[in-house]
Amino acid sequence: MSAQLALPLETRPALGRGDFIVAAPNEAAVRFIDRWPDWPAPAAALHGPEGSGKTHLVEVWCKMSGARTIPAAELDAEAVGNLAAGMPIAIEDVDRARASPERDHALMGLFERAAAGRSALLLTAREPPQNWPSLFPDLASRFQALVAFPLWSPDEALLAALARKLFADRQLTVSNGAIARMLRTLERAPAAIRDFVAAADRKALAERRKVGERLIVELLDDRDKTMS
Repeated sequence: MSAQLALPLETRPALGRGDFIVAAPNEAAVRFIDRWPDWPAPAAALHGPEGSGKTHLVEVWCKMSGARTIPAAELDAEAVGNLAAGMPIAIEDVDRARASPERDHALMGLFERAAAGRSALLLTAREPPQNWPSLFPDLASRFQALVAFPLWSPDEALLAALARKLFADRQLTVSNGAIARMLRTLERAPAAIRDFVAAADRKALAERRKVGERLIVELLDDRDKTMS
């Protein structure tokens, strides 16, 4: 047989502080996280597209601070009431959670805890805070006043570093030439690079080949034919 079954094995990304890719677009965010517990503000936001490193930085901060992570969609009075006094909190995907009285009252409670110095608050979203939905003017004002750090711009060095890390997470080493060929064609977004790396890994496994420039060119050609 010329091909083998590509098993859907789970790939675990490396999420330690040393594994985070630091580049010009995210340097300010990394400096802020690294200052813990000497933060200049009690609450802050990280924003960027899917795959830009928000969850990675939250994981880094949680290990440093002992923070608890809660998806914004699960926020309500009970979730906030169960939090230990002084526990730092990370709220993920604020702009993906529909604005509701339950969610927004819970967020107001967390902002008040942070302002009183009782617990630090870190929020993440795809969009910057001024675009986050809210039902209450007071909460919208809190969003507007947040210290906010973007994590992504189509920086060439960051794109290449992200591709190398995603391949490395799969125990693959790929030449700079192959990565450059990818970046000339793919959408300049972290999710697009992540999905292509996964597809290249599957193709290499199924065909018992190395992930090199030739395989990447073939995959790009196949992708173009599918899209045309």
